Amino acid sequence: MLRIISANLNGIRSAAKKGFMEWMQDQRADFICVQELKAQEADLESTILSPDGLNTYFHYAEKKGYSGSGIFTPHPIDDLQIGFGNPEFDAEGRYVEISIGSLSVVSVYMPSGSSSPERQEAKFRFLDAFLPHLIKLRNKGRQIVLCGDVNIAHQEIDLKNWKGNLKNSGFLPEERAWLTRLFTEEGYMDVYRHLEPHASDTCYTWWSQRGQAYTNNVGWRIDYQIATPEFGKSAKKASVYKKQRFSDHAPLTIEYDWKL
Repeated sequence: MLRIISANLNGIRSAAKKGFMEWMQDQRADFICVQELKAQEADLESTILSPDGLNTYFHYAEKKGYSGSGIFTPHPIDDLQIGFGNPEFDAEGRYVEISIGSLSVVSVYMPSGSSSPERQEAKFRFLDAFLPHLIKLRNKGRQIVLCGDVNIAHQEIDLKNWKGNLKNSGFLPEERAWLTRLFTEEGYMDVYRHLEPHASDTCYTWWSQRGQAYTNNVGWRIDYQIATPEFGKSAKKASVYKKQRFSDHAPLTIEYDWKL
């Protein structure tokens, strides 16, 4: 089985102090896609940059303490792409793509628009720029799995308080329609929903740090593994890990019946 993990760390140094690196090593995963590094290379210790038995590929934001994405893998890779060719968002460290054989693995940290109207406009610009890239990537005829914090809950089942969030970033009609188009028209599938079409309270991967959201499980499913159908349909098992808290997100693990 091929094991892939996606985890927003809300600061990789903070997550490491909470045991993420040890947990990650214990998983013996083939690919660990991480987002929101909030660090530059000079900030990171060797235990993060060069963990035992793993190759590391990071995309750092130009702004210190902000954004960032990366992939850990024990496998030698054939190709590496940092950024997706958009200067505005490549400066924010949002995209890492590695290729092994016929498979491309992407770690992406899509923008949040919740902090201000200006950031919501930036999020819409990202969506407008990123969809053509995903279409171009699919048209190469490769198997693709896109892992990351998408910052969008797709359907009502994907968040606890959907009625109260209909006008909020992360559940806006335009954002949800973007995912619907990706899943119905552009040749990608939501792997978790393929495996768990009816999961609700157990599907959440993010909880607000305000109030008692985590304690009361008032969560959102905004972390995804999105794949081309042939690869995605090989998925056999999905789980959200909540026994330890490394950040305000929980790691999403999916196992695929696939050989590299």
